[in-house]
Amino acid sequence: MTSILPLLEKAQQSTRSVRGLTDGQRQTLLQQLAELLLLRKEEIIRENRRDLDQMPDTDPKKDRLLLDAARIQGLADSLRDIALLPDPANQVLSEKQLENGLLVRKQTVPLGVVGVIYESRPNVTVDVAALCIRSGNACVLRGGTDAFHTNTCLVNIIRETLQSAGADLEAVQLLPPDRALIAEMLTAVKYIDILIPRGSQQLIDYVREHSRVPVIETGAGVCHTYVESTADLQKATRIVTNAKVSRPSVCNALDTILVDKAVAKDFLPMLAPSLAAYNVEIFADEDAFAILKAVDYPHLAAAKPEDFGREFLDFKCSVKVVEGADEALEHIRRFSSKHSEAIVSNDKVLSERFLQEVDAAAVYVNASTRFTDGGVFGLGAEIGISTQKLHARGPFALEKLVTEKWIVYGDGQVR
Repeated sequence: MTSILPLLEKAQQSTRSVRGLTDGQRQTLLQQLAELLLLRKEEIIRENRRDLDQMPDTDPKKDRLLLDAARIQGLADSLRDIALLPDPANQVLSEKQLENGLLVRKQTVPLGVVGVIYESRPNVTVDVAALCIRSGNACVLRGGTDAFHTNTCLVNIIRETLQSAGADLEAVQLLPPDRALIAEMLTAVKYIDILIPRGSQQLIDYVREHSRVPVIETGAGVCHTYVESTADLQKATRIVTNAKVSRPSVCNALDTILVDKAVAKDFLPMLAPSLAAYNVEIFADEDAFAILKAVDYPHLAAAKPEDFGREFLDFKCSVKVVEGADEALEHIRRFSSKHSEAIVSNDKVLSERFLQEVDAAAVYVNASTRFTDGGVFGLGAEIGISTQKLHARGPFALEKLVTEKWIVYGDGQVR
């Protein structure tokens, strides 16, 4: 293919069709899609295996790429959850009668065509399509070559469902993964209303720097957990371990542990067996290195400057010992990607200070950063975690896939 503009034009033309579906029709469509995903489960797994077989087992993105029976069931469950959420479009936000008799109303409307560029994660294909359909939007999807067969299979199933519901199947488009065509997507201001990159920091930076289409960043996650001097250390051990090892390849996984010097000699030896059980490689600053070396931690290296502010996406993390909350807060200010940050503490005043001062989309007290997720937060699913501040922040989900329109009723008034 030499140009994707014909595909983008079809997507733009389809917006009238998807906007024209009633609330009930959109709900039914997503319920039908959930059923069809489960019926075609073996086909999806087979196509996913074709992609998995081309990726080395050592690649941390392989877990993101995997779609097994449990994850397909999770996608179907998510579709049903999205179907039950209220339609965010066509909501009246305000209404007033002017002195001249004009009735002025502000209401929500779909964005139009939502473009998403993403890597490795075929679940994004279903999540984005479902959220866009539910909110009356069309979407154009540009997945990576590593998930080509899986994405193609999933989009075919989605388009079949659209067609059977009497909607325009062009409302969900899968664009070719050819990198040479990406420039057209980034400059297609006539056809795409908003562009969302989801993936590595390199991808996000490239899209932000080269796009003429408005961009909402769903940023990389450089996530910290600060174990403060009053923390329950057993609780801290569970929280830190979960944040690091439960699924290290995702953006809400922990990257850096900050430990108050007052408890470092007690906490790090307590934490070490939990991380060692998962062969977590630790890049430790001088103080943490000495403590972990003394307990013979098996996967230990001296931290380099670049190990802080680094998104590992693997069974790896950095550790720094800090002299109290001020140093911890300054470290987070300097290195955070503004995704998810946590403190483990029994000091309520300090915890509130942490919540107020840390600039991130999600901030936690005594809980794992792994909870930052649209489904977990009751939003059904998400397009990504927005780390910027305009329009959407945190889980970018159904409620944010709308903009506003002013509707004015008159009776011959002129100005």
